[in-house]
Amino acid sequence: MVFRSKVDTFFVSFISIAVLIIGLACFFPLFLEGGSELPVAVILILIFLMVTGFILWCAFSVKYVFYQEYLFIKGGPFKSRISYEKITKVSPTKDIFTGYRVLSSRDGIEIFYTKAVLGSVKISPKEKKEFITELTKRCPRVQVQE
Repeated sequence: MVFRSKVDTFFVSFISIAVLIIGLACFFPLFLEGGSELPVAVILILIFLMVTGFILWCAFSVKYVFYQEYLFIKGGPFKSRISYEKITKVSPTKDIFTGYRVLSSRDGIEIFYTKAVLGSVKISPKEKKEFITELTKRCPRVQVQE
């Protein structure tokens, strides 16, 4: 079963501002002396496209997949496999700036699990209630906080 990440306006605004700042940083040298030369312009445009593409890929390709033995979390090139037996607790969270997070909304949940480097992962499935229901089916001893 596959769940996509919820995308809220705050996150879209945050990503848009980041892309704008990167664009300004990449294209500002074009207005300096020697910046309008073709090789310089091509390199700066390629840098902008690669960095922006990477950010958009990480931000908008987030999905959470329930497999037989584990929960698979993927956002761009970042992937995590969390065994159901290691999941201990699920709680709501609004904190999207700290910890390990693969989300695109402030309305998220935090999954705590054992033997993790950081101890938890923050995610934001579109259908949060259905996601938690599916998780409790696969991991019946998990503590769910409202």
